[in-house]
Amino acid sequence: MMMKMKTVLVIINCIILAIGNCGGPLMTRLYYNNGGKRIWFSSFLQTAGCPIILLPLLFSFFLRRKEEKTPYLLIKRPLFLASIVIGLLTGFDNYLYAYGLAYLPVSTSSLILSSQLAFTALFAFFLVKHKFTPFTINAIVLITIGSGILALHTDGDKLAEETHKEYVIGFLMTLAASVLYAFVLPLVELTYKKARQEISYTLVLEMQIVLCSVATCFCLVGMLADGDFKVIANEAREFKLGGTRYYYVVVVFTAIIWQELLAILFFREKFQAEKGVSLGLSLWGFVSYFYGQIKSENKTQDHETQLSQLPVTGHVA
Repeated sequence: MMMKMKTVLVIINCIILAIGNCGGPLMTRLYYNNGGKRIWFSSFLQTAGCPIILLPLLFSFFLRRKEEKTPYLLIKRPLFLASIVIGLLTGFDNYLYAYGLAYLPVSTSSLILSSQLAFTALFAFFLVKHKFTPFTINAIVLITIGSGILALHTDGDKLAEETHKEYVIGFLMTLAASVLYAFVLPLVELTYKKARQEISYTLVLEMQIVLCSVATCFCLVGMLADGDFKVIANEAREFKLGGTRYYYVVVVFTAIIWQELLAILFFREKFQAEKGVSLGLSLWGFVSYFYGQIKSENKTQDHETQLSQLPVTGHVA
């Protein structure tokens, strides 16, 4: 029963993650397309909806209180401090991504971000000793080539009134965001491994809200330094999609929802042959990577099963 519950939680989280990964960039592009220009504000919105995490945390707390007396928070000082550091990195990554998306179509940005899998594999090898397999190496090569194809074809993919320099900067910033987030993911796993307490679903949520709160505050400082609060009201009035009312609707939904084929449908972005090749290579790389992971896990399970079936022998004194 407990195993089934864990599986259900994983499936629910995957669905929510898919909605956020697909909807977030679309809402951000909607903001930019209709007159939004504040990059720090856009960065802020990527994690500003984190108080929603309090709902499942409260639910978990009341369930635990029914069974036994439990502390309000499970997170201890080492994990709390680690979450702050990871939160600062996440806030900076939000800025890099928002900056890149300001100058790139969503479809192009998403394809570049697919290189994150390759970088994650590399960082995971050094940080948490994940092994390379032929499937992993194949995935890295394919995804790297796929992203490289986009770098070679820039003139036909620029947004309206965008210079070549702005496109290149957007490309590099998005690539930097991919590299940084690829570093953050194994860093979180390393934090779990080094933690001197049991990692539960509730504890993960507590770490997540600390991480997101720190990232949001990081971007909030950037907004203050860049003077975003002085111009947001005016930007809302001049918003092309219905003025002030719709501006704040877009802002709220962006904060709550937070890449590629959906953008083509919603914003009619160009989808040249280069993007098709890049998408094909990236998908091939993903399939190769996950097939290798599944095969490796099955091999490990079979080995453990064989060991458990071996007869137990001993010496009689």
